[in-house]
Amino acid sequence: MDFFDAQDQARRQTGRLIGLLALAVLGLIAAAAVVVALGVALMNGGRTEAELLSRALDPWLLGSVALGVLAVVGLGSLLRHLQLRRGGSAVAEALGGRLLNVNTRDADERRLLNVVEEMAIASGMPVPAVYVLEDAAINAFAAGYSPQDAAIGVTRGAIRALDRDELQGVVAHEFSHILHGDMRLNLRLVALLHGIVLIGLAGRMLLRGLVGGRRVGRSRRGGGHVAILGVGVALMVVGYAGTLSGNLIKAAVSRQREFLADASAVQYTRNPAGIARALKRLAAHAQGSELRAAQAAEFSHLYFGRGVAGLRGLTATHPPLEERIRRLDPGWDGSLPAPRRSEPSDGAPAPADSEATPGAAGLAAAHPAPDPARGGAGAELLGNSIGRFGPEDLTRARQALAGLDPALLEAAHDPYAARALVYGLLMGVAPESRERQRRALVDQALPEVLGELDRLAEPLAGLSPGQRLPLIELVLPVLGQLSTAQYARFRHCLERLMAEESEPGALQWALHRLVRVGIEGEAGPGRHRRRLEQLEGPAALLLSSLARAGDGDAAQAREAFTAAAGALPLALGYVAPAASCAELDWAMRQLQSLVDEDRIRLLTAMARCVSDDGRIAAAEAELLRAVAWSLGCPLPVTATQVAATDHFPAGVSNGQGH
Repeated sequence: MDFFDAQDQARRQTGRLIGLLALAVLGLIAAAAVVVALGVALMNGGRTEAELLSRALDPWLLGSVALGVLAVVGLGSLLRHLQLRRGGSAVAEALGGRLLNVNTRDADERRLLNVVEEMAIASGMPVPAVYVLEDAAINAFAAGYSPQDAAIGVTRGAIRALDRDELQGVVAHEFSHILHGDMRLNLRLVALLHGIVLIGLAGRMLLRGLVGGRRVGRSRRGGGHVAILGVGVALMVVGYAGTLSGNLIKAAVSRQREFLADASAVQYTRNPAGIARALKRLAAHAQGSELRAAQAAEFSHLYFGRGVAGLRGLTATHPPLEERIRRLDPGWDGSLPAPRRSEPSDGAPAPADSEATPGAAGLAAAHPAPDPARGGAGAELLGNSIGRFGPEDLTRARQALAGLDPALLEAAHDPYAARALVYGLLMGVAPESRERQRRALVDQALPEVLGELDRLAEPLAGLSPGQRLPLIELVLPVLGQLSTAQYARFRHCLERLMAEESEPGALQWALHRLVRVGIEGEAGPGRHRRRLEQLEGPAALLLSSLARAGDGDAAQAREAFTAAAGALPLALGYVAPAASCAELDWAMRQLQSLVDEDRIRLLTAMARCVSDDGRIAAAEAELLRAVAWSLGCPLPVTATQVAATDHFPAGVSNGQGH
């Protein structure tokens, strides 16, 4: 299943989910009406079946009960949605998670952070926030509405019990949930089911109020108290029925997505033994996967393992461990590994992770050629690469991290230095522009940040082409932790930098946009999707800017644009004046509404634009991946290399076969 198929399946499942919930709510309304009506009829002296039936079918009573149930479900769902609107961080904090300090000196935590960062850079998406749950169980989860607000949580038990390959398999499983749209589906499910659960809670509160006020005895003389008691019992019964319905729906949605995530983890790492061993360690672990957090049951369908006791059979949100293991390791004999001995870190600095940061020279030699099985030529190859990374991408990601100056790598994990690092990455090349930008920062930035910018001047000057995007990806989690006032100052400084740039290039714009959207998020395309034929202006503007970014010569830029336009069934005209950042932002917002098929076509044209001379330079690859990310098409590291060497056949590049 490719990236867009998985996303589309998640959207279809969301539609089916809403349908199932609507049926469940209708059933709850009917059940509540019957129970309440019977109670009222008995209270008023109804004795015969005809009287009871007449009471139950009373339109006013049915309408009142229906409105009451709908109000509880609707308001409860809305309240939970608002509570979770921050995305993955809200879920992690609800489960007692602690945001991992990116400057951690704990060896286990450093290893986890290395694995997550490699996965993010390899897949072409922002590094998600990482949380540690101080729980001895082996478990993990990914949560959020989009990659921009995603968070990955891992228990202390998993960090200590799993070796690096096993931990990488678990993290790859969670990245599958991020890339395949499962996170959004899961959080919507949490919000919708919360309203159903509130029905039972409302009934329980009514009963507790009666018992606490010692009114049950007096209710024999007061019909009103009997009515309240009846309503409370009815709501509790209906609430429990609703909880059962919710668990059945969660199970139906979740189980197949877990199989898909296991399979994707193998695709990403090409190491089925890693995730299979992680599942075996989970099966042998004394604490299992059950979390102690008070709200663990509400998020049971998010976890790597079951997470909650009692959900079995039809209500189980996860397939049996044995079945998951045998799908990954068909020859498994049923034996389980001995517990891995790992002592808690004493707080000493984490040693260099040899697997995570091998020497750049060795990595360059070990880097395999792009896998032809990942797709055909041209549009098919590039389309199949979206959201689908593999071990060669992980190798390149490790190479990128190993090739960074240690001072820059350290700065990417420090709140003050991270801001200075971004300023340095986005400052122009021309000396006069840099001088104006420096003066603007002196007026606006904090002195501590300016000091870090001076300290990083030399390593920033030594950056190689292609190293800016990995640094931006690494720095986003740190910038996301800025306070409102800190971020306001930071964003104002970024705006001043772009305003003082004499000729901001397309790459500067793309990286600036990545920083801003990666922190603030951006409204999705909505339900109204458009075709390229409706967006010729934005497409021409974007492709013209990309053509100029790769070729300083005006004639060569026009040739590159012509080659790109030939990949589209449109009559596009070259836009000669250089577009401003605001105009490019406008074009990108419009193009985000493209249907999936046309996003692939546009991405193919973009690749052809920057590879018109037969190769894609490192800076051009960086630009292509940054713009693809803004389009919602995460490109793995090697995708641009394959695109550059393959030269799109005319029939495919014109969109045929899609």
